[in-house]
Amino acid sequence: MVNNIQETTRAQESTNAIERLYITMRHLLNRGFYKPSGVSGNALRNALLLLRPEIYGTVAEEKSELNGLIYVLERLPIGIEECRFINLTSDEGFSKSHLTPIIPPKRRRNCYRIDEEQMNIEITRGRSDIYDILTHLTFLFIESTKISNRVLIEETQKTIRDWDKLVEYIHREDPSEAQREVALIHTANILGRSFEEVVEIHKILASKKTIDRFLHIVYWLGKLAIEEETTGNKRTITFSPLLRERLGHHIHGERWADTIKNTLAQEQLLKRPIHIISANMHSVMNTLFAKNALAKDFVGKDELQIYQALSAPANSKLQHKVMEVALKSGMKYIDDKSGANIGVQIFDTAKFKGDACCYGFKKPLSQDKKPVIFVMDYAFGEQAYETIDELLKPYEVGEEKVFLNIESLSIMGKAGILQGGKGDLMIPAAHIFEGTADNYPFHNELCAKDFEGYGLKVFEGTMVTVLGTSLQNKDILRFFHESTWNVIGLEMEGVHYQKAIQSASKIRKSIRNDIKVRYAYYASDNPLKTGSTLASGGLGATGVKPTYLITDKILEQIFNS
Repeated sequence: MVNNIQETTRAQESTNAIERLYITMRHLLNRGFYKPSGVSGNALRNALLLLRPEIYGTVAEEKSELNGLIYVLERLPIGIEECRFINLTSDEGFSKSHLTPIIPPKRRRNCYRIDEEQMNIEITRGRSDIYDILTHLTFLFIESTKISNRVLIEETQKTIRDWDKLVEYIHREDPSEAQREVALIHTANILGRSFEEVVEIHKILASKKTIDRFLHIVYWLGKLAIEEETTGNKRTITFSPLLRERLGHHIHGERWADTIKNTLAQEQLLKRPIHIISANMHSVMNTLFAKNALAKDFVGKDELQIYQALSAPANSKLQHKVMEVALKSGMKYIDDKSGANIGVQIFDTAKFKGDACCYGFKKPLSQDKKPVIFVMDYAFGEQAYETIDELLKPYEVGEEKVFLNIESLSIMGKAGILQGGKGDLMIPAAHIFEGTADNYPFHNELCAKDFEGYGLKVFEGTMVTVLGTSLQNKDILRFFHESTWNVIGLEMEGVHYQKAIQSASKIRKSIRNDIKVRYAYYASDNPLKTGSTLASGGLGATGVKPTYLITDKILEQIFNS
């Protein structure tokens, strides 16, 4: 009994830490700026250290956290560690300047290096994007301070020999491999990690242009933190006036939805049955056409082998072949220029030619009754509400309102699982919103039985929509999983989608009341398992089978409805 009380207390502490983080972030946003080493910055730092998120590993320990560092760097612009000033802005026209956008590999956001000291990051996906960036920056500043604390001798304000040797190496013009190894030995001592660990991270971050990117990151993180201590020259994060003014006004979501509805109107598809699918930009197209389009290339091979081949980056010719068939069969791609960063594909099934499509209708349909399949790329957090809320509003032509004939909305994607492992499936019957009493039960057209016999574990229950995946820790998740909430996994968009669907169908009456809803997720990580968090790496080939299995079940229901 005593243990249960202690565990609950730790979960409550963690929940309070998340709440403090978000309250502080919202306060700083309203204020317009903060210094990471100031009072407000320390409040964020202390809350994150109390929380100790799984994705950030050893962030609360004296030694440096390397896997968490890679996770963060993949989601922030290259060179941000060199910048003393970080400015979060709205879409304010930087794309029309001479500046080249820097797009992080794992997050679609435009960033601009204004000068040697300043990085501007465009926020077009709402508060979730701001929370994500500030959390990652707080982690980066914690790691930066660790380096400073280890190398700066407080009494003399001088630095230790390991740091001096790293600085000496960084300023070499053409270092040898032997000199690089020596620098890595000194760096390992600075970070409190083994030489072997440091060499591994160095290889991961190395590129042809910047072989020593890792050493430069350590140098700049340490340099700016040391200068804060010795010169008082503080780093500063600011929020532009336009960003604060526009936030929450659905500017990008409205532009995005208007472009789509204009396209549907031009193609005379507004009154046709429309099925919306939130997915990636390849699985629906491949599932519809790949098997028939590549029949001669994969004689005797099953569908999974075809999808695995298509998922390999080297097979661009095969991907192009499927794309050609899709375009000839009426697929239309809308390149998003709204700032929402959500691509769109429209499949008009009335234009499907011959046996190009791998699916057939259960009963004969007239051309005007054949469905339109609308695929949108993944939204991010609160952006899911902004985009779907705008999309489900009627199309306005002058004073006339045209209501869209939305028959179903299907959400598929990756999520963290609380039992099972990577690649397993989660079928929710409700979403609950972390940190609030909000809960959204619904009837899911998909169920566990649909996925039986495919060799994957399937779990049914409640999904928790979290404020940010980078803030989760085992204590909170274990509480959710073991309590009567019966939580099977966590993701970031479910509540936001469902809120938009329910308000459109039950309150605004802009779409049909009996709209069919499908949710299915596959596990990208298990935050309750050490070594299975998002920081441990991607799914790779493991994600191919669940991705296409879910897509197939969604399309089966659409064609058989």
